Formats: sequence, C-alpha cells, structure tokens
Amino acid sequence: MPIYEFKCEDCKTEFEVFLKNKEELGSVECKNCKSKNVKRLMSVVNSIVSGSVGSSDKPRITESHSCPSGTCTHIELPGYGD
Repeated sequence: MPIYEFKCEDCKTEFEVFLKNKEELGSVECKNCKSKNVKRLMSVVNSIVSGSVGSSDKPRITESHSCPSGTCTHIELPGYGD
C-alpha cells in the first residue's frame, strides 16, 4: 500500500496520500482546497548503499521540501505527467 505525492494545480499545495490500490487514484482531492485538479508527482525512493559506489561529487537531481506530513522528496522529469 504505497504513499503517493500530489500537487494541487489550483492552490499549489503539495501533499501525500496513502492509497490501498491504484483504483483510488481517481478519487484523490487536495487536502487544502478539496479540488480534484491534482497532479501526481514522481517520488524518489530512499535507499542505503554500503561501500562507495561512484563519485560523491555528482549533482543530486532530487528536491526536498517541507509538506504537511513531513519532508517530501521528489523529482520532476521533463515530459512526465504532461
């Protein structure tokens, strides 16, 4: 049962929703303004890797910010969700 991240296209609020199955995606509404005009964001999976893999000076492509349920981390890829 995954947690999905969304952004309201009306009030620009970002929020997370815990859904039991993908069929519930169509019923998601903004927690702030109750609009159904929401866009699903691509979430980043956090993982722990032991040892050194690659260079540590590579730029990060994630964005972290504060949201009502904690700290949300997501990336926005060109063409995703358009």
